[in-house]
Amino acid sequence: MFGICNLAIIPLRAEASDRSEIVSQVLFGEHFEVLETAKQWTRVRLQYDQYEGWIDTKQYRAITKEQYKQLSEDAIVLNSDLIEYITSPNNLLLPIPLGASLSFLNYPEINTDNFDFEGMRISGVKPKANLINTAFAYLNAPYLWGGKTPFGIDCSGFTQMVYKLNGYHLLRDASQQATQGEPLSFIEEAEPGDLAFFDNDEGRIIHVGIIMDNNYIIHGSGKIRVDRLDHLGIYNAEQNRHTHKLRVIKKII
Repeated sequence: MFGICNLAIIPLRAEASDRSEIVSQVLFGEHFEVLETAKQWTRVRLQYDQYEGWIDTKQYRAITKEQYKQLSEDAIVLNSDLIEYITSPNNLLLPIPLGASLSFLNYPEINTDNFDFEGMRISGVKPKANLINTAFAYLNAPYLWGGKTPFGIDCSGFTQMVYKLNGYHLLRDASQQATQGEPLSFIEEAEPGDLAFFDNDEGRIIHVGIIMDNNYIIHGSGKIRVDRLDHLGIYNAEQNRHTHKLRVIKKII
């Protein structure tokens, strides 16, 4: 079985319960494989990053295996505005966030609601230099564990969505993203758009941010913010201390 998200944003939970932790979000137009059903809950695996979790069975629409394969092979087309609206012939107005998927709208057999979109779209691979411009679209977005939108986002959701909007593929969690790309020996070797990863006292990678020019970094901590980066880690001038311990810098592109 397979499905597609036909709502703006739905929570992806660790367990089959409304009280369970939100581990990620499924944005409008994202498609997935159905792994298991249990009463009102469905366990899914997202096609884009293979991330798994539980969603409310009432919050998606079933598609066929052939339609799933078709969408998986298609070029990714995304909403490029902070917020836009999907319309339909019955005067439905559905707000969708930055990074929502629009690819399926061109397929009448999948787009059975006859959704229409007249906003700005983005697709294809963009220059690496464009990553920082995209990152600033999320500036001051509040931190939300599991979030993937400008209305609430976590550190790895931020890096994943910035890269996705520019045509590059990142996994979902910071620890997973740290397995991608080539490590750099020194901060001085890094370019804007490279990723910096940070660990805790146990050596587990728990944070990621996007390196900018002149030893600055944009990352999610309380909100999407800009701080200094040095060989020790992230220095927060407001708190007058280092808040995250640098583990490794990776060049993805």
